[in-house]
Amino acid sequence: MTANCLDARGVAMRYGEGATAVTALERIDLAIEAHEFVTIVGPSGCGKSTLLYLIGGFLLPTEGEILFHGAPIREPGPERGIVFQRYSLFPWLTVAGNIGFGLEEKGVARAERDKIVREHLALVHLDGFENRYPRELSGGMQQRVAIAQTLACQPEVLLMDEPFGALDAQTRRILQDELRKIWRRDTKTVLFVTHDVEEAVALGTRIVVMAARPGRIKEVITRGFDVAEGDEFEADPAFVALKLHVWRSVKEEVEAARAAGLSP
Repeated sequence: MTANCLDARGVAMRYGEGATAVTALERIDLAIEAHEFVTIVGPSGCGKSTLLYLIGGFLLPTEGEILFHGAPIREPGPERGIVFQRYSLFPWLTVAGNIGFGLEEKGVARAERDKIVREHLALVHLDGFENRYPRELSGGMQQRVAIAQTLACQPEVLLMDEPFGALDAQTRRILQDELRKIWRRDTKTVLFVTHDVEEAVALGTRIVVMAARPGRIKEVITRGFDVAEGDEFEADPAFVALKLHVWRSVKEEVEAARAAGLSP
């Protein structure tokens, strides 16, 4: 059996104190094995991104702990790379400069850095764009650079916070396919937050459905089938059935949040 890479144990997260305190997460228990692709889906405000930032070490839980290979996470670390929804690129650097930035900060020698940059340009299909600046790229291309920038530093865990949420449907689909290929090739552990049910099912080997605030894990579903390359998987009855199950589960939480006045 594969050893757990990440363990969230009794995690709660509250903002503020006293009567005005807001509980974003409560009683989160989640074990993630190395090389899994886990998607997290749920209604707006259910704490999906908060959980990701806790795993990234950007926040510390109010209660409980999150372990990385058995050691508590106290701060960000290079073994956990994060890709945000908004492309976190340096506008004054070229594509190559952005991809190589983290490597330069780590003191990687120029020749080795250039080699890694070239490899990751090819990985995200941006060969020939190394001297362009972010403002000269489309949104999808900028997100490819952000993914390459993170992967170039060789994190063991890739944390992705709705990275394709701001893209058009066609570009999102292309990048989903590319991400799936990258994951299969590099066998990294991926945690991917999304509000899109189809995306959650198409990418996740396990799908975590979050309950409405305060965020709890409603259910964890193991996808019992592979998703093939190309367009055919969307018509697969198993895919359709699982997508419908997850959608109904999320819809219940959206309706519960509205009934409680937690969402519009």
